[in-house]
Amino acid sequence: MNPTYLFLIILGLILLAGIRVIYQYKRALKFRFGKYVKTLQPGFRWIIPIVETIQVVDIRVITINIISQEVMTEDNVPCSIDGVVFFKIYDPEKAVLEVEEFSFAITQLSQAALRDVCGKVELDTILSKREEMGKNIKAIVEQETHEWGIEIMDVKIKDIQLPENMKRMMANQAEAERSRRARIILAEAEEQAANKLLEAGLQIDKSPSAIKLRLYQTLSNIAAEKNSTILFPFPEEVLPRISKKK
Repeated sequence: MNPTYLFLIILGLILLAGIRVIYQYKRALKFRFGKYVKTLQPGFRWIIPIVETIQVVDIRVITINIISQEVMTEDNVPCSIDGVVFFKIYDPEKAVLEVEEFSFAITQLSQAALRDVCGKVELDTILSKREEMGKNIKAIVEQETHEWGIEIMDVKIKDIQLPENMKRMMANQAEAERSRRARIILAEAEEQAANKLLEAGLQIDKSPSAIKLRLYQTLSNIAAEKNSTILFPFPEEVLPRISKKK
């Protein structure tokens, strides 16, 4: 084979071997003989084969699950809590050069922070203030990750698993609370009804005609089913009347 053709073939293979395509949502760190050179931007790029290598970093928002952690709350209630962490790499150079496997490091930090934050509060606080707990965990984690070129976007507590006996106690407590509210509402209704009846009675006492009309209405209600007989031993007009002096 002609040496010229052989040389051209080898040169073509070298050129093809060095071609790299970097997507818009990624950045590539270029190393030459193991030494960091620069960060390659998205697009068509070429590196020297064997001499240079790249390490690609995703700069989109990344989600990591916090596996369930056994936590003993301040009021000595054992529970299992898990969550999720959202983070984004804003400095790919630091994320690669400053920490080994940043995803694993963030996971470990988040687990420790979750146990630390939830272990310092009571169970009722964890159940009612999940958003606040997430913000506290985020503040602890981002203190460390800021030096790695990583921004913690948010931390959410997903699920809280309680012992069965604690679930029964909470259900009993909720039932008792609902019963208490029902009794209070019933008592308030009785009080309002009594006040309205008192007002109606005072209003009726001011007019004899109103008393008579009310009597006739009551008699009409009694006779609605047509199964009762109402007897008047004497006419209603002969009943004594109370004269009101002005």
